[in-house]
Amino acid sequence: MLERARVDAPGSADGATHGYALSIVVPTFNEQANVATLIERVGKALEGAAWQIIVVDDDSPDGTAEVVKAIAAKDTRVQCLRRVRRRGLAGAVIEGALASAAPFVGVIDGDLQHDETLLPRMLEVLQAGEADLVVASRYVGDNAPVEGLNPVRRLGSRFANWLGRLVLHQHLSDPVSGFFMIRRERLEAVAPRLTTVGFKVLFDLIASQTEPLRIVELPYVFRKRVAGGSKLDRRMVIDYLGLLLNKLTGGLIPTRALMFGLVGASGVAVQLAAVKGFLVFGLGFSLAQFAGSMVAMTSNYLINNEVTYRDRRKSGWPLLLGYLKFCALCSIGLAANVAVASEVHQLLPIWWPASIVGAAFGALWNYVSTAAAVW
Repeated sequence: MLERARVDAPGSADGATHGYALSIVVPTFNEQANVATLIERVGKALEGAAWQIIVVDDDSPDGTAEVVKAIAAKDTRVQCLRRVRRRGLAGAVIEGALASAAPFVGVIDGDLQHDETLLPRMLEVLQAGEADLVVASRYVGDNAPVEGLNPVRRLGSRFANWLGRLVLHQHLSDPVSGFFMIRRERLEAVAPRLTTVGFKVLFDLIASQTEPLRIVELPYVFRKRVAGGSKLDRRMVIDYLGLLLNKLTGGLIPTRALMFGLVGASGVAVQLAAVKGFLVFGLGFSLAQFAGSMVAMTSNYLINNEVTYRDRRKSGWPLLLGYLKFCALCSIGLAANVAVASEVHQLLPIWWPASIVGAAFGALWNYVSTAAAVW
């Protein structure tokens, strides 16, 4: 039987008398080659403390969950939550944190790029009552090294941090860090307001607080990835932009709606290009508008499936069936699109403003109907 170290008595920073003092949440997707090493390293770093690891795996096809469960069968401090048909780092972190009963919750990536030896110091700061949130920062100091990022990603990371600070209205060198530790009650208090879409959960966590968090930043060196591939892609960039806009609007517009709008904006560009091409090939305006709208509709469906609803992403036959349903639901918006654009074109015989007005008219219907029935 494994022994657990006792945590502080009642009246201390955590107020617990037994059980785990710290839960470490590890969101994973295809980290089979790294996760066992991470668990071992965390155990060594937190030796003597009352800790547990909650690995939240997004149904990795490489067998990540199986590796974790094999370890959990021998070590009760290790748990695995396997999520089926749900994806997204933010959602995984939230589910893992809400599964914890420990007074403190830490978050660390499963790719070994975060320095697990910093965990004891982070816990010490929280237990001493010095902060509500401890952020492991890659940018403490003007010239802090970031070994794990190439120059392009380093520039993009700094730009993302700059945008985050503008929205948060407070100085924080790394508001999009994926390595942090927080008092569980402060996370649970805002959990219903946190978005499960995207990967910048720390930024969302800070921005969603009604009372400011006391934050301490600790420096660490971001390591180079040894195995597996980076999860950062264009979809995550769009996720972050949607989250920023959501916070700038005070949360009035859902993040997913904003992302749908961004995709729709790209669809306008696709439609304009397609309509122009069909006009060049000699089609009349109404027919060119219809064909261009179909091209834009197809583009919007595929991009929304990959970006806006990637946690519910369809593939195979469901992708085709979803497309047919998407087209059926959008047919009303498409009819209005063509009719309005044709009327505007008769009043103002310039193709591109008429096309834009028609596209905008159908956009609201498209979002409401497809959000409810397709995804």
